[in-house]
Amino acid sequence: MAIIRGKVWKFGDDIDTDRIIPARYLNTSDPEKLAEHCMEDADPDFPKKVSKGDIIVAGKNFGSGSSREHAPIAIKAAGVAAVIAKSFARIFYRNSFNTGLLILEAPEAVDGIEEGDIIEIDTKAGTIKNTRTGITYKANPIPPFMEELLEAGGLMEYIKKKYNLGGK
Repeated sequence: MAIIRGKVWKFGDDIDTDRIIPARYLNTSDPEKLAEHCMEDADPDFPKKVSKGDIIVAGKNFGSGSSREHAPIAIKAAGVAAVIAKSFARIFYRNSFNTGLLILEAPEAVDGIEEGDIIEIDTKAGTIKNTRTGITYKANPIPPFMEELLEAGGLMEYIKKKYNLGGK
């Protein structure tokens, strides 16, 4: 991975999976259909406002609730490049890496970043720079195996590559 630069959309604490992708849309697993409703119960206009490469910044316990993989899939399919939060629900944390969604725990960054800010994430250095303030924050390190999952595009892609299951 490298440098990710994007506009911030900010959310508060305890954003659960029903607010990320409401249960009423779980009759599909099509990422594009899920993206059309991503975060709409937290911000009804989010699916129309978000652009490819944008970044979600949130408080503590992001992704709590059910264990559905639909939540990180919807976020990734909406074009969100990363989610930065004070903390993540454990199952959401794992599902994010399994689906190839970059997530970073960085409590100080969350407090110092406002909606609309442009931030730069250096995944190799583990830093987050707010271009408005010039302040750089350190994110909690991503475990090496989780980095491998992200680089592969998620768990299924990792397995395909590792075991040469490309279907050629």
